[in-house]
Amino acid sequence: MKTPATPATLEAEALTQAMGGIAEETRRFLDSYWQGQIARTAQSPDPLGVMPALQALQQQWLQHPGMVAKAQAGFMQQYLELWQSFAQRLWGLAPVPVVTPAPGDKRFKDQEWQANPFFDFVKQSYLIAANTLVKMVAETPGMDDKTARKAAFYVRQFSDALAPTNFIATNPEVLRTTLESGGRNLIEGLKHLLEDFDPATGMVKPRMVDGSGFELGQNIAATPGKVIYRNEMMELLQFDPTTPTVRKRPLLIMPPWINKFYVLDLQPKNSFIRWAVNQGHTVFVISWTNPGQEMKDKDFEDYVFAGPLAALDAIEKATGETSINIIGYCIGGTLLGATLAWLCAQGDTRIASATFFTALLDFSDVGDLGVFIDEEQLGALEETLQSRGYLDGSEMAAAFNLIRANDLIWSFVVNNYLLGRAPAAFDLLFWNSDSTRLPARMLITYLRKMYMENALRKPGGISLRGEPVDLGCVDIPTCFVSAVEDHIAPWKSTFLGAQALSSDVHFILGKAGHVAGIINPPGPKAYDHFTGPSIHGQTPEEWSAKAKLQTGSWWEAWDKWVAQYAGGEVPARHPGNGRLTPLGDAPGTYVRIRAADQA
Repeated sequence: MKTPATPATLEAEALTQAMGGIAEETRRFLDSYWQGQIARTAQSPDPLGVMPALQALQQQWLQHPGMVAKAQAGFMQQYLELWQSFAQRLWGLAPVPVVTPAPGDKRFKDQEWQANPFFDFVKQSYLIAANTLVKMVAETPGMDDKTARKAAFYVRQFSDALAPTNFIATNPEVLRTTLESGGRNLIEGLKHLLEDFDPATGMVKPRMVDGSGFELGQNIAATPGKVIYRNEMMELLQFDPTTPTVRKRPLLIMPPWINKFYVLDLQPKNSFIRWAVNQGHTVFVISWTNPGQEMKDKDFEDYVFAGPLAALDAIEKATGETSINIIGYCIGGTLLGATLAWLCAQGDTRIASATFFTALLDFSDVGDLGVFIDEEQLGALEETLQSRGYLDGSEMAAAFNLIRANDLIWSFVVNNYLLGRAPAAFDLLFWNSDSTRLPARMLITYLRKMYMENALRKPGGISLRGEPVDLGCVDIPTCFVSAVEDHIAPWKSTFLGAQALSSDVHFILGKAGHVAGIINPPGPKAYDHFTGPSIHGQTPEEWSAKAKLQTGSWWEAWDKWVAQYAGGEVPARHPGNGRLTPLGDAPGTYVRIRAADQA
């Protein structure tokens, strides 16, 4: 007599069938993955120059055995303390932890990392080993700064990759989810892994966001307005007013062309553009095109003349105003600095005030980004760009992600592949995944002249259309907004760049990072910010010691500052009121060009 199937039996059969259904796909994935890795290694065995840095580190360790022995002794001492602590916990005591995660480390937030003695032991064992290794690298003598920074960066990458949170057997949340779901999370995770694999490159790129619920012009990048001007490199958007009167001087926003402009126009609740319109600004925004091979010869100076300088002429036709306030964000701020210096050399006074959002003018210390920029890597990049004509934005994003690997890589590996969950629908990550391309010539100029030579900081270090420029010539009212945790434009470096100007600089130091520090609308959840005395004649540390904490978003503080240069009020201006006929609705056509469309 056949035994009737029970729910548990049916569940087991379903799981078995599901596993069998993707077994062949997994085999093909592994074949393709290793073939891709072999091909990439053969083409460029060490494109980032990791091995020379680690070999130099190893050589110094061999030459300084006393330092290594001291580090090992410290490690063993902490490990013995951990065993004693573990034994005390087994006896029901509550000893003080030997080591705790750094503030902001989100990997160990599950309560089992503290409540369960075993997982607490695993966590502290890992932290002791990782901290010891990082400290050893930091204290290793005999290496030049560039090699030391590169070695420290990649040692940190290896230790992050080996965290117990990244493995099934040592992650309590994954184990609990696996037991509760009967292993379905691992099946779903494997499906996600197969979907994220690109056989063309042999790479796995974890998806960060579910973008299916976002549509440009509908619920993101949706502030009403018109395209009032277009050239081959940018569209100029003018947004509809929401107040009966507006400030006399228009406001031009120049975003980075590494990403798309709508980071400043996400959803209504966190759109800086919509907020600025509501404050009475006539807001114009440059929306850069997403370039393909046809723009491979466009250089940094082409962005100056086809971007802000073309926008100045268009805004005058649209409003009749010959003087504006302007904002530059990230590389858009670097472009703004160069533009202001060029205008100053021409005696052009059309810009009344300038604001820099997390922007570098001094590249003497760019933090961990410097790891990816040296002569060897730049030479390899030039070879790649010669045939392709551009750098795909996803490649640059990969470098940015490595700098914050735990938050931007490993958290998604755990969520997508171990927990088997789909990525969340998050507007900021939707924008981040909508990458842009960078023209070959512009990128090489930017990396070589700015990052490697710090030429913009030097009077006459760069020329625009044959005109040497000097940041020291710039003396208009200026505001810098930087962020304490910025890993792309470190705030102390933006501070040094601000000092290159002759301007009376109003420096605002916000909390959070490169993006969250800027997308900080007023409200109960807004990050606070710091303001202080004049930046001139002070080091960043001296200024920081004197700075005062201000409650709430810096947006309102900035608006109070820029209002001094608004020039009074005039009746509201609508797109099309001036001498330019609208070409279409915002957010325009260029912003809709996706990198994949040009592949």
